[in-house]
Amino acid sequence: MSDVTDAVARLVDHGPTVPALVLASLAALIATAGFHTRWSRRHGQAPPADDTGARPPTAERPAGTGPAGSEPGGSGPGGESALWRMRTTVRDAPGSLAVLCAALADRRIDILSLQTHPLAEGTVDEFLLRAPGELSGTELADLVTAAGGARTWTERADAHDLVDAPTRVLGLAARTALDAAELPLALRQLLGRCTIRSLPAPAGDGAADAVPPEGALEDTVLRLRAPEGGVISVERPHLPFTPAEFARARALVELDARLGPRVPRGRDVLTLPEGSDITVRRADTRDVPAAKAMHERCSARTLGMRYHGPVGDADRYLNHLLSPRFGRTLAVQTASGRIVGLGHLLWDGDETEVALLVEDGWQRRGIGGELLVRLVAMAADAGCESVYAITQASNTGMVAAMRGLGLPLDYQIEEGTLVVTARLDPSTRSAARLPQAKRIGRE
Repeated sequence: MSDVTDAVARLVDHGPTVPALVLASLAALIATAGFHTRWSRRHGQAPPADDTGARPPTAERPAGTGPAGSEPGGSGPGGESALWRMRTTVRDAPGSLAVLCAALADRRIDILSLQTHPLAEGTVDEFLLRAPGELSGTELADLVTAAGGARTWTERADAHDLVDAPTRVLGLAARTALDAAELPLALRQLLGRCTIRSLPAPAGDGAADAVPPEGALEDTVLRLRAPEGGVISVERPHLPFTPAEFARARALVELDARLGPRVPRGRDVLTLPEGSDITVRRADTRDVPAAKAMHERCSARTLGMRYHGPVGDADRYLNHLLSPRFGRTLAVQTASGRIVGLGHLLWDGDETEVALLVEDGWQRRGIGGELLVRLVAMAADAGCESVYAITQASNTGMVAAMRGLGLPLDYQIEEGTLVVTARLDPSTRSAARLPQAKRIGRE
């Protein structure tokens, strides 16, 4: 709860108007808070209507496999137990849930939390369970089915799921309030393994009718009006959405809409090896004019290295790349305020792409390495398992920057293009090295 308190305290520092806007949406989030789920790779430089789902905080494992959620102190062999998320539909009749709970108890399965979703055809119950380590997902599902459950779904959980649901939802709300780029991540963590797309509004008379103001829920698809226009579409084919999940997602999007465009205001002032000072800060679509001016100063070779060919509609690319709906962008600017470098962290389905562009006159000064290490740290903070960069084999600067991370790398050639992937699992993150630029202060 301390993380949530700290985040809300930072909101208060932004001025007296922010808490008033936030509280109304937070109240809606708390009211619909329930069992939170966390689930868990390459489409290239996607157009604005592509997938914006970020990799989830924990890796997905098929039910009944792998060590995820295992912890000491259980009743399985060697004292091992495992955490499970389970959803099942139970008849809405007295005693139905009691029969199911008794069957779980007979197999020494502890119910750590339970959230119910009443529907017309029955009640969907969501459980967080601690079960003996030898119990597989298939066995758990068979046990529940025999006890009256239907359409049962199971997946391994971890210690993060032990946090109570209101605290978890408040944390997502606070993150969204502080940074517009957090909305796709928050929705992903709120709704689990799903595909999130930002779609432009249809042109013509049907634009206003694309999605009703209250949104639309259609079994495994929910659609909401995006704060900046257009539609946010969320798909989860393996598990239908419940009305409660729909209400939570809608409240989170409404909070984002109330607060408007925003990025964290922190910026770092760095000294490059030759003595020049630069500033690294977050950027968004308000920086499109300055970013376009930088593109016009770059050589055709530099742009070709970045975009893997001729650059067509730079405005379209930049509006997409700098939008917080599709990832996060870092800008490097000089003391005069001119942008000379951009680094992008792009949510690409279940994968995460990093991309760099540094103006010709500022290359080979450590700027690319500085941007890359910060982007990778952001990806790790978002729970990504890996990041990849698409480049040409002749782009020695990008390859050197990836090697400078000190992380395990995989190299693949796809249609003449080099794809370098860095793994970010916990056992390797501590090996990452800082770039050569020296930090001298923080504004």
